[in-house]
Amino acid sequence: MRRSIPLVVTALVLGLCGLAPAAGSAPNAVSPVAAVWTEPAAGYGFLDAAINGARRTIDLSMYELSDPVTEGDLAARARAGVDVRVLLNSAYDGQSENAAAATYLSHGGVHVAWAPASTIFHAKYLVVDGRAAYIGTGNLVDYDYSSTRDFWVEDTTPSDVAAISSTFAADFAHESATPVASGGLVWSPGSATALVGLIDGARYSLLVENEEMDNSTIEQSLIGAAERGVAVKVVMTYSSEWASALAQLERAGVKVSTTSGSYLYIHAKVICADCTATAGTVFIGSENFSTSSLWYNRELGVITTSLSAVRAVETAIDVDYAHGSTS
Repeated sequence: MRRSIPLVVTALVLGLCGLAPAAGSAPNAVSPVAAVWTEPAAGYGFLDAAINGARRTIDLSMYELSDPVTEGDLAARARAGVDVRVLLNSAYDGQSENAAAATYLSHGGVHVAWAPASTIFHAKYLVVDGRAAYIGTGNLVDYDYSSTRDFWVEDTTPSDVAAISSTFAADFAHESATPVASGGLVWSPGSATALVGLIDGARYSLLVENEEMDNSTIEQSLIGAAERGVAVKVVMTYSSEWASALAQLERAGVKVSTTSGSYLYIHAKVICADCTATAGTVFIGSENFSTSSLWYNRELGVITTSLSAVRAVETAIDVDYAHGSTS
């Protein structure tokens, strides 16, 4: 999604929809991931395979869905007797952006629900047969796949999958419930706590990619890391919206690289703390660095020390940093 998301939720709306801000996972809580995919190189065949392999249930929560292949896969599984549920964002133009997918899926036997219009549902995840959860930074929009930097991970930890499934069920039913915590899962509302904890805990290095830079808490944490001697690198696609914040980071010693439209669009939302060839801690999720995303939206990410994720994120950010412009 190549546009900033406005803050559309007030305290009154939060109360009405039952999504009061909840603290994110503790900074030292992590979850192992079974696999990681770096986009655009990986492609989205792994999600098609996961959907096509479902035997009992499929739950999909998506901010923006416009992919005929994925939609066809979901409808085919529904026709085969799999209980397929899809929760689509309706806030911030979601009703129009997702209308075609909602119509097609409903006609194909998929149970489709619109998320509450009072809250932006920006999370991107898929749960198959209650045994595996796929958590991503990217929307399922096929015309963006080839030009967008994103990441996906597979989480098969039973407690994590159960927590995601339970939260999905409550959201799908429009029930008033806070997200279910487990391991390294990072939910919004309230994910700032976990992300700041990860940044503040870095001792040597921080590698960061995000689509937005519009939250003073995150910005001050990055500045604090640089001022205590941590080597901090931030990679984003250039936008005048973030120019002031990025200039402030640079003045504090953060190394900033901005890419242009001729390179990949940085849509990823990742943090890599103290990452080396053999260790590190990584966050991968849907949370942008904005007040809306961190405190009010429905978002989902995961913090992990799995080496496959560490290496994937570190490698991609190093490549992206080298392709960008630095001061």
